[in-house]
Amino acid sequence: MSELWPLPDDPLLPELLADVAGLNLPARYREIDRAPEFPRAELRALGARRWLGLTIPESLGGRGLTPSRAAILLYRLAYASGTTFAKLSLQPEFCSVLAEHGGSELVDAWFRPLVRGERLVGNHVTEPEAGSDAAALGLIAEPVSGGYRLSGAKSEAAFAADAEAAIVYGRRPGTDRTTGVSAFLVPQDLPEVKRAIEPPDLGERWQRRGRVDYGGVEIPGANRIGAEGRGFDYLRAELDRERGLLAAIYLGVARASWEETVRDVGERRAFGRRLSDQQGVALPLVRDGTELESAWRFTQEALVRLERDATAGAGTAAAKALATRVSLTALDHAIQFHGGAGYSSRQPHEQRWRDVRSGGIAHGPTEVLESVVARRLWPRPPRD
Repeated sequence: MSELWPLPDDPLLPELLADVAGLNLPARYREIDRAPEFPRAELRALGARRWLGLTIPESLGGRGLTPSRAAILLYRLAYASGTTFAKLSLQPEFCSVLAEHGGSELVDAWFRPLVRGERLVGNHVTEPEAGSDAAALGLIAEPVSGGYRLSGAKSEAAFAADAEAAIVYGRRPGTDRTTGVSAFLVPQDLPEVKRAIEPPDLGERWQRRGRVDYGGVEIPGANRIGAEGRGFDYLRAELDRERGLLAAIYLGVARASWEETVRDVGERRAFGRRLSDQQGVALPLVRDGTELESAWRFTQEALVRLERDATAGAGTAAAKALATRVSLTALDHAIQFHGGAGYSSRQPHEQRWRDVRSGGIAHGPTEVLESVVARRLWPRPPRD
């Protein structure tokens, strides 16, 4: 396997793998799926070891790596220990609008502690009536004396009951679509903020997603992140980066199941011969290995292009869509070719499949991402 498609390597990898083992992350990955909880201790530990915010500048406590290099470490973290801690590592990137556009007091109070693993900041975009149409936000951000009054609800919010603060997107009254949307930092312990965890998800149960209602909560003007009305632009740039990094995570965890399946079918026998001698088993696994490697190389190239040109987000959109599809196929084959054991929770393949399944929905559904690419292929004509 390694001769055909070597695992990506990086000088920081020995340090990372030592911490994966020291923190017992593979076992914790399985435990917090069975008894969902937010891994607060691991957040602190990863922050203390500087594994949170790999692309965040060193001046803010991160590693300051390029996205393409961070993708290697996230791939290997997911390969070694599942999606949970790789995604936890990305939480500062999910909140990077705060670092890039927030005032210094907000950054010092919330972003730096997030990178250190001392505080958890969520990111509230999705709404009950908007779904994947992020430009259709209905939460109202009404200017009032000294600040804003936020009224509305967010749904499918990760860390609904666990985050100490959240980046909340809302619009000024009377605006439409992408105009008038601003981002705000909202502490979640304010009395007008009501939080409720929803029934457990199919996968990634540790995120304890839920609904958050903002019932006329008032926040100071200093809690607005960046310029008024620019929130959607900030969000779009953040999504361009994080989609390529998420693709790396999905591919890393799928690679783990693929390798385990290749080993298993080379040893297990049925109908008097090894499973690997049966083309119905061997050839799909060959295709899976080829497609996983191809998707990884595509993802790396997309991230390198984004490093050179911040407008190259269509590439990372395509990478996430591709990585999700080929990873789910490889994980499905892992379940299938391990038979009854693969279908059970005794092995990690079904959990990995459930966790990666969110990739077709969160951070841009596959259909939306492919539409982003389509608009680059067939640009809309300018309006008269």
